[in-house]
Amino acid sequence: MIAKYFAPLSAGAPGAFGLQDDVATLLLPEGQELVAKVDAIVEDVHFFRDDPADLIAKKALRVNLSDLAAKGAAPIGYLLSLSLAPWAGDDWVGEFARGLAEDQAQFGIHLLGGDTTATPGVLTVSITALGSIAAGKTIRRAGAQVGDLVFVTGSIGDAGAGLAVLKGEGGSLSKVDRAALIARYRVPEPRLAFGRLLPGFASASLDISDGLIADLGHIAEVSKVLIAVDAARIPLSSSLAAIWGKGMDAVVRAATAGDDYEIAFTAPPAARAAVGAAVRETGLPVTEIGVVGTGEGVVLLDNGKPVPVPHSGYTHF
Repeated sequence: MIAKYFAPLSAGAPGAFGLQDDVATLLLPEGQELVAKVDAIVEDVHFFRDDPADLIAKKALRVNLSDLAAKGAAPIGYLLSLSLAPWAGDDWVGEFARGLAEDQAQFGIHLLGGDTTATPGVLTVSITALGSIAAGKTIRRAGAQVGDLVFVTGSIGDAGAGLAVLKGEGGSLSKVDRAALIARYRVPEPRLAFGRLLPGFASASLDISDGLIADLGHIAEVSKVLIAVDAARIPLSSSLAAIWGKGMDAVVRAATAGDDYEIAFTAPPAARAAVGAAVRETGLPVTEIGVVGTGEGVVLLDNGKPVPVPHSGYTHF
């Protein structure tokens, strides 16, 4: 299996040794530091068994690349740990490897190594993504300052709505809206081009995996600040509005749904021009949604009044 499907994915990576050794080696340019991230996706938690295998592969890789993007890092390569359930046969593995190959070509990276095993349980894919950045330039969760502005890329809630569609909601949706929402759930878009510009203006940053409110809460916690989000400014797509509407219930659901893999970041008001330049350079929409203040936690505001948020996002345990 390794020789047939995965060794070809390492071709061109000098430290991978054709996946014929126990380790891989990396040589970073002078002045660069390594950025590492590991995330697993699990059957019936992050994907469904009948999802296309190539899209499962792409999601597994992209959710990790998204974290590198939010730190300002450029991807180098990745390690793969694949625990195959009894139902995943040779054809499935072939399609899975094809998905990885397509994303490798798109993002300019290679498989560096990993592990394959069988499991009597659910299929699990764990990927460790490796990236590099100029030493000392990694954008952390800590760093948000009182007076900073809060920004988010793209639109929020589409992946959560896509999951809802796969579970049976949205029977009256158009084919276009249905496909758009499902695609956001199955194949996230890591914002790598925009992420590489973050060190020029961001004070704190992360990618949105558990939900906008929950993940902004991580910045607020480690930066020891309060983040106030204007509900009316949270960017919602027309496809999301077609299934959930545009009211406050839809906003709260979108802001707590998770799986967006957009970048949320803070920056001082003086950085507005730099943010705008990054938007023009990358073509990625960015919306100013709030402000950093004194206090703790995250508050969602509607015309200045707090909006009840029953749960802030996805809970892992």
